[in-house]
Amino acid sequence: MAEVGILSAQDRVELIEGEIIDMTPIGPRHAATVDRLAARLIRALPAGYLVRIQNPLTLGDSSEPQPDLAIVADRSYAAEHPGGGDTHLVIEVADATVGYDRDVKLRLYAQFGIAEVWIVNLPAGQLEVFRDPLGDGYRQVLVPRLEELVSPLRIPGVSLRPGEVLASS
Repeated sequence: MAEVGILSAQDRVELIEGEIIDMTPIGPRHAATVDRLAARLIRALPAGYLVRIQNPLTLGDSSEPQPDLAIVADRSYAAEHPGGGDTHLVIEVADATVGYDRDVKLRLYAQFGIAEVWIVNLPAGQLEVFRDPLGDGYRQVLVPRLEELVSPLRIPGVSLRPGEVLASS
């Protein structure tokens, strides 16, 4: 669509189940939280994993969501975006989009077998952890305390405390 002039490179959109969805502008708190998470994850990840920041995942023929962060298998994605099988963890930082991320995107991630999704719920000041996809949902939902250590199930040696990334400054 960008090639034929319908969209420009500056348009913030993602493809979800065949629909082009306008993405809300990124505010400073959202951006700071993504930066903090990215820095922590990049430093902590063992070999074999790659952090992708606000880049597309290909989920079937009609969806290319752009999660805030995705931990994927470390290989070249020059020919195609990672898919559900490449993706170990998706992190959505949600401010104005909490409901959309929980209802629409979470269902999509589960349908494509993404093992774990974290929603950093900025308005509630909490991390929501979704694990073990089944159909269009997740069997396990956790809301760890701010000081509790949280580790992705499929990524060894990585852990963080929600309070460390939810700080307001």
